[in-house]
Amino acid sequence: MTFSAIPGLIEIKKKLIDAVQASHVAHAQLFSGKPGSLNLTLALAYATYLHCQNKGLTDACGTCAACSKSLKFIHPDTNFVFPLGNVKGDKDEDRFKAEILKTWRSFLIEQPFGDLGDWIGAYGGEDKQALISREESREIVKMLTLKPFESTYKIMIIWQPEFMHPSAANGILKILEEPPKDTFFILVTNAIERLLPTILSRTQIVQIPLLDDVEIENHLATKGVASNRQQEIVALAEGDLNLAIKLIDSEQDHFQEKFSEWMRTCFKRDYGKMVEQMEEFNERDKLGQRNFLQYSLTMMRETLIHFSGASKISRVKGSEVKFVQDFGKVMNVGKVEKVNQLISDASYHLERNGSAKMIFLDLSLQISKILNP
Repeated sequence: MTFSAIPGLIEIKKKLIDAVQASHVAHAQLFSGKPGSLNLTLALAYATYLHCQNKGLTDACGTCAACSKSLKFIHPDTNFVFPLGNVKGDKDEDRFKAEILKTWRSFLIEQPFGDLGDWIGAYGGEDKQALISREESREIVKMLTLKPFESTYKIMIIWQPEFMHPSAANGILKILEEPPKDTFFILVTNAIERLLPTILSRTQIVQIPLLDDVEIENHLATKGVASNRQQEIVALAEGDLNLAIKLIDSEQDHFQEKFSEWMRTCFKRDYGKMVEQMEEFNERDKLGQRNFLQYSLTMMRETLIHFSGASKISRVKGSEVKFVQDFGKVMNVGKVEKVNQLISDASYHLERNGSAKMIFLDLSLQISKILNP
């Protein structure tokens, strides 16, 4: 991974490169970002740049022996630690451990912007929580006591340290504070609030923001996505490039029409129609269900923007503008707040494998009470 392969984040890339050029690289850095941020890919590009034998002013050369290995994620001086769980129907732990690094490299190559769910799917994990075990802390210490094989530096990338077993987290504190010479830790987290204060105090925190709409649009344009479809994807992705890429291949849904019909049904308290809509919602795949609820939250946001008159930050276009104007006539700030919370709760329960039918029907009934008490 090189910096040029990552959309946006120009200022952060420059700061990281400048630190290397000035030989002011912190021995332990924490790349922190919300789910959907590109902190893992940025850490991979940073490691590539550190190892590069012909560093440029804006990126690694991409052609030297070190870069060739880094781009395949096989550089011997870059080590990885990541969460793991049980594999469905597989009891051969020795075989699994022997193959897991190959699977990890394939995952990074095939899904460079993937998240934890994608990783669990890549190695065939069960629905149980993936963890970084206490044994991993001993492996970290063992690996870092060795001198670099080829590079000037040894790099340890720990992805999702928030999933570390408490013993593992405590086990790396000493080496995190006083690592061997020319050794760098890069911790990559999507939940900084779950990390031990003792880890936070030993790292330099680098905040990685989500991409803005223009950066997502530019990336979609390079994939040949039509302009009108770009707008739909950007509104749903909300800065999450991984989700935006998944939406490219997903079935196009006319969410505005479906959402308008759903809100009219709730307002009229048409219970028979609610049941029909529940069945339609249940027939969607999980991504489609998630996207519809996300679009619903977006329309709640746009309704609030309509109330405030802040049209400059509005994302609605075409027929959506008229819908928001009409919808605003039966809504107020209090109603929007309540409906927004109900949809957020429904999305939460859906992500935790609740019954889609029951969640959507209950949501419809509660919204109908708010829209037309």
